[in-house]
Amino acid sequence: MPNSYIAGLGHYIPERKVTNKDLETMMETTDEWIVERTGINSRYWADLEKDSTSNMGTRAALKALENADLKPEDVDFIIFCTLSPDYNFPGGGVLVQEQLNIDTIGALDIRNQCSGFLYGISVADQFIKSGMYKTVLVIGSEIHSSGLDKTTRGRNVAVIFGDGAGAAVLRATDKPDKGILSTHLHSQGKFAEELMVIEPSSISIHRTDNIPERIYPVMNGSNVFKHAVTRFPEVIMEALNKNGYTPSDINLLIPHQANLRISQFIQKTMKLRDDQVYNNIVTYGNTTAASVPIALSEAWQKGLVKEGDLICLAAFGSGFTWASALIRW
Repeated sequence: MPNSYIAGLGHYIPERKVTNKDLETMMETTDEWIVERTGINSRYWADLEKDSTSNMGTRAALKALENADLKPEDVDFIIFCTLSPDYNFPGGGVLVQEQLNIDTIGALDIRNQCSGFLYGISVADQFIKSGMYKTVLVIGSEIHSSGLDKTTRGRNVAVIFGDGAGAAVLRATDKPDKGILSTHLHSQGKFAEELMVIEPSSISIHRTDNIPERIYPVMNGSNVFKHAVTRFPEVIMEALNKNGYTPSDINLLIPHQANLRISQFIQKTMKLRDDQVYNNIVTYGNTTAASVPIALSEAWQKGLVKEGDLICLAAFGSGFTWASALIRW
């Protein structure tokens, strides 16, 4: 049975940088308030005249393919992960297929929010291990900025999120000790309403009403934090235990960039050194399904992900859903 490995990575960040000082002109907040609660200094927001969730994903995908020394026509299947598609339907996967000018290959859309990219990696891994496909493109892309309440009323959520895209090319290999060692997926719909956007909804009688609390994200921040700091270590340890490793064996942990305070808590709980954890939320904010692939791509570009390294990816978010992947690079 073939194994799957990440052959190429790429990411795309919009040009417009929005600092905490910029947000002070939009709402009642301060740089100090934002940094203290989230660790975020800036984020990037898309230019909707030229950026869309799908074409940002395509730009990241082209970089990933270039870094894998592949062409779009080498791709057998596309997995597109987002909570902010160009359209309510169809999903972004088919748009990427068209933008890459690939023949009529399959395209799958995943709506698992912050865990979306890891769910996508897991699906791609199983496709490759089954022998169905040899080369799978997995993309995480988000435009949050157009769907945020940028007033004092919505500041608790608006200050957190940014836009961007990341992509990975997974390929088959005959080396059993290289690539995706295991993936682990979980959900708990009991807490679905702790972090959600209500509208547009197929079951609501208020579909045409412009009700701010329905069209903008709502979040019970303290409860999300409480569950995140429990589930992150659990799912990381699940991956390590499955493969006979301990936290000290990790060369680099790349968690979903939800909140710097969450990442710091995880690091402390698992007794990891600073050089074992990669964070970039300070610069990019929370880019949901794009956060793990952006961070992984950036860490790889910086030479922090090397041949033979043990890399752990982990995520937690709306749903609640959470996931991990353990990779021998």
